[in-house]
Amino acid sequence: MEEKVIEEGRQGEALELINASKSGRKMYIESYGCQMNFSDSEIVASILTDEGFSTTPNIEEADVVFVNTCSIREKAEQTVRNRLKVYNAIKKKQNPRMVVGVLGCMAERLKEKFLEEEKLVDIVVGPDAYRDLPNLIGDVDIGRKAVNVILSKEETYAEISPVRLGGNGITAFVSIMRGCDNMCSFCVVPFTRGRERSRDPESIVKECQQLVADGYKEVTLLGQNVDSYLWSGGGLKKDFKKLSPEEQAKSVNFAQLLDVVAQVSPELRIRFSTSHPKDMTDDVLHIMAKHENICNYIHLPVQSGNSRILELMNRGYTREWYIDRVDAIKRIIPDCGISMDIISGFCTETEKEHQDTLSLMEYVKYDFGFMFNYSERPNTQAQRKLNDDIPDIVKKRRLKEIIDLQMQHSHFRNQEHVGKVHKILVEGVSKKSDQELFGRNTQNTVVVFPREKFEAGQYINVEVYECTSATLKGKAIGLA
Repeated sequence: MEEKVIEEGRQGEALELINASKSGRKMYIESYGCQMNFSDSEIVASILTDEGFSTTPNIEEADVVFVNTCSIREKAEQTVRNRLKVYNAIKKKQNPRMVVGVLGCMAERLKEKFLEEEKLVDIVVGPDAYRDLPNLIGDVDIGRKAVNVILSKEETYAEISPVRLGGNGITAFVSIMRGCDNMCSFCVVPFTRGRERSRDPESIVKECQQLVADGYKEVTLLGQNVDSYLWSGGGLKKDFKKLSPEEQAKSVNFAQLLDVVAQVSPELRIRFSTSHPKDMTDDVLHIMAKHENICNYIHLPVQSGNSRILELMNRGYTREWYIDRVDAIKRIIPDCGISMDIISGFCTETEKEHQDTLSLMEYVKYDFGFMFNYSERPNTQAQRKLNDDIPDIVKKRRLKEIIDLQMQHSHFRNQEHVGKVHKILVEGVSKKSDQELFGRNTQNTVVVFPREKFEAGQYINVEVYECTSATLKGKAIGLA
């Protein structure tokens, strides 16, 4: 009873202070890592906007500063630590009352270090506790420590309408599920984001409809593993095979969700990420082929081209299974772009096993990819049970070979687009010249072309005449 009274008192004091200081209070949010982190930042902005806060792109004028973080790789963590030092320098010199907070996966993993040992932050909030932010800010205002990293089995933020931060008003992220059940041996996500739970499909469709009404032209459906999306009347994912026939009939899987979202508007382009090879079904591919407004692009992380290493990674598929999925993609959607993630130098990887990864790359010839050295993450199965025994010099050499090969393949794939006309959604002005616009084709490849009379948000037919390994260059021939 005493704990309950203290908790109620804490909430009352905190909210009273928040309410007293709503007017003119500004927040600044930086995001790092995966698309889910950027989507989460928009949820945070929405929650605090409802409490009277406004966003600002200027950190010096912010009253509350957050960094939304990734714990997947060591480099990302070091980047965030360096940013926190910058925040605190600004706080010390310009605004002693500035509240500094860490959100997301890294917050959950390093809560004690940030608050107690390094004293870098005032607030630590995990990915399932964003609704508690108004209370936590109030705690800091009255001199209390503020931390909530409790993971939830139900939270999906389904009814929250995200505040689109720094966007172009044309493309948007829509989160369809949270968490991950896959337990890859190298990955911290299941520990920092919790169990998989899917969002009510009706709320997803409504969000997409609202985006169309607001003038958006493209959405990317997000999840740690979108292919395992399954709505069966509750948040926490259930095993479809164990459902009764009646429950199965009422359930919505990813292919069905994709089909419904594609029908929101023919003017709304649909992308999704990330797909897991073990769950990628032909049903999803057939839905993609059915709808012109579902982009012909799949991000299909492979991580390694060797079956033994894949088993050590606990990926749930073999080299042969992965190749079968690639073959299915190319059979059902012949012009589909495919990208990947690859980790070089995983525990005990031999030179021959590294060559297996290169040979798989030669087989697929990915459009592009995300390639990294193996970075041991605390408390993962790999850290606890496997020996990180590949020397850094070997990891770096293998990674360079992977990157060099991918550069060749990206150029090869881009050359296939030369001489063809592509339907491009114009996203904005090119970074290199304000006389050029850029957008992406259905395969997710960037296309740059002279600005002329065209504007962001338009669908344009562009004839491509030249390419690099990263970009297509062309000339607009009219509205699509």
